[in-house]
Amino acid sequence: MIRWDNCFSGIRFGEESLSEPTRTQYERDYDRIIYSSPFRRLQNKTQVFPLPDAVFVHNRLTHSLEVASVGRSLGKQCGQRLLKKHGDTWNKETRTFYQYDLPLVISAACLAHDIGNPPFGHSGEEAIGNYFQKNGDVMIDDKPLRTYVDDNAWHDLLKFEGNANGFRLLTHHFPTRLAGGFRLTYTTLAAMAKYPCAAVASDKKKGLHRKKFGFFQDDETRFREMATRLNMVVDQDEPRSYLRHPFVSMVEAADDICYLVMDWEDAHRLGIIRFDEAKNALMPILEASGTDMDRVKENLNGLKQDPNESIAYLRAKVIGTLIGMCVDVFEEHEAAILNGTFPKALIDGIPALVQQALEAIRNESVKKIYRHPSVARIEISGHEVITGLLEAYIPAVLRQSPTGKEKSLLHLLPGQYRQPAESSDYQKILSIIDFVSGMTDIYALQRFQELKGIRISLYS
Repeated sequence: MIRWDNCFSGIRFGEESLSEPTRTQYERDYDRIIYSSPFRRLQNKTQVFPLPDAVFVHNRLTHSLEVASVGRSLGKQCGQRLLKKHGDTWNKETRTFYQYDLPLVISAACLAHDIGNPPFGHSGEEAIGNYFQKNGDVMIDDKPLRTYVDDNAWHDLLKFEGNANGFRLLTHHFPTRLAGGFRLTYTTLAAMAKYPCAAVASDKKKGLHRKKFGFFQDDETRFREMATRLNMVVDQDEPRSYLRHPFVSMVEAADDICYLVMDWEDAHRLGIIRFDEAKNALMPILEASGTDMDRVKENLNGLKQDPNESIAYLRAKVIGTLIGMCVDVFEEHEAAILNGTFPKALIDGIPALVQQALEAIRNESVKKIYRHPSVARIEISGHEVITGLLEAYIPAVLRQSPTGKEKSLLHLLPGQYRQPAESSDYQKILSIIDFVSGMTDIYALQRFQELKGIRISLYS
């Protein structure tokens, strides 16, 4: 049975004992993520908009840093609410965790929540899945691609998911690397597990925890180890699925708040949304929340000469307001959140008037941001680039006797993505997906151009 005092552990994946560091276990999680190469590569992965020269907009790195900041606040406030309600019944270790460590856990999980996403935003995820959907009948050594893996593995490939890839990246033992991946605590890993189910169990009609999937078949043993350690509840309707860990709700809320508000600010900075549109969409959120609007208007008047700073001020106020509301929802439904039965995201539980204001922003974002020509162009280009890379590398890694070009491609694979000869075909395919999904936008484009013979990179 999962309880607030048994749903966390400082034990690390790949280690069986606690060390005695000068930093806490959860501070170490944060540091291991922020100093890692996969995290640094997020600076050149598209968030929504292409990365322009003149106006700085969010990339995956800046987005992740901001989500971590919001997550820290959510973790601190939710921890304080739990401590106030249950602290008298807890031991010292549990009280210490919720008073000091929970904000670090949520912040670290937020920092890594997009670490498994491929280049070119969500179109990159779609391109990987589409490659397998369209090429299942392609013959490689007189065998259709589809026949190289079993049904469960094929679902992994058809539904490629950045969340599952993030868990893999953080826990998988890559050749040339230490066992245990990043060796994060089970607690931080569980806080990232937004969809704790296998690909074959994913079904959005069955609940939020099964909307997508959270681990590949190759990584299921490690996921089950984490879930068992933290007393996560198995879905009674589907043995390859778990109900969500309670800390996921805070990570999800931090991401929801940031992408909704920060994409809006970026669109204003790029001139896609006029100042009055941006302002008039944010103000109702503050008005509906009971914010002191006289003070807000006074401050806006002082910033009237700088539209960008005016929107930045409103953005900060809105984020603070939404954090407070999500904490209230968490406190109200903490029992259901603990046992995994709360049916929606925290942000979907805030007051109706604020929901209406947020929905207006979502609708305008779809029309003016996510369908903007610049976004469409990067999606089209990214789809072609990733498809082209997979078309070259997947047959090469599966073929018994690769062609000369394919041998060269495999020779240039970094050591961590080279599979031993005894590896299964499924593992070989995953190694190529690991390689491609880890690329930055620019690196993926360069490799694609080399494949097409329109670029020669002598030393990179």
